[in-house]
Amino acid sequence: MSTFPLQAKVGYPMNEALRIGLIYGSTREGRSCDVVAGWARRQIEGHGNHQLDVIDPLLLELPARHQRHHGAAVLALRERIDRADAFVVVTPEYNHGYPAALKFLIDSVDHGWRTKPVAFVSYGGITGGLHAVEQLRQVFAGLHAVTVRDTVSFHRFQERFDATGQPTDAAGCDAAAARMLDQLTWWARLLKNARELQSDERPAAIRRHRAMPVVSAC
Repeated sequence: MSTFPLQAKVGYPMNEALRIGLIYGSTREGRSCDVVAGWARRQIEGHGNHQLDVIDPLLLELPARHQRHHGAAVLALRERIDRADAFVVVTPEYNHGYPAALKFLIDSVDHGWRTKPVAFVSYGGITGGLHAVEQLRQVFAGLHAVTVRDTVSFHRFQERFDATGQPTDAAGCDAAAARMLDQLTWWARLLKNARELQSDERPAAIRRHRAMPVVSAC
């Protein structure tokens, strides 16, 4: 049973298809992201009648630096982010941080992240990628996105998957993913409903194309 059962107040049936973007966080040669993201993809596909968009920066042909005028690859990425209702980001942790390729992808998009939920699947050594996740929470907060509380984290990653790409603790990992996706889809429906309000009903900071954070010193 979902831990977020308030569909009547959201205004959308629980079986309504959502558009979920699955974002690969690594472009390294020989990356382990393929294994973890492959597992995450199967979890999303088994969770509900969702439309999945796999967004892999390795395949996007993004430029080497941010440009004043966006090229076709960046514009296409922005359209995909705009269409999505929610995101699952799969990230490793390198030197207590997340990969540069992921930051470049995030920064290539502006308002497409706003008022949308983001969940994380992380992997790494003893910390399981959680340092990367905590940094990404701050990044997405600055973009007016909402990060869900529960995260699936694979500590000592290479010991957690077998040769077929399945977790060695399949039942535990599947249950953790289900809890995370319950939260993600609940927030996705709630925020989708809110985004469809008339523009003058939204807070001014959300309406503006580029809103700086307001800091009130007391």
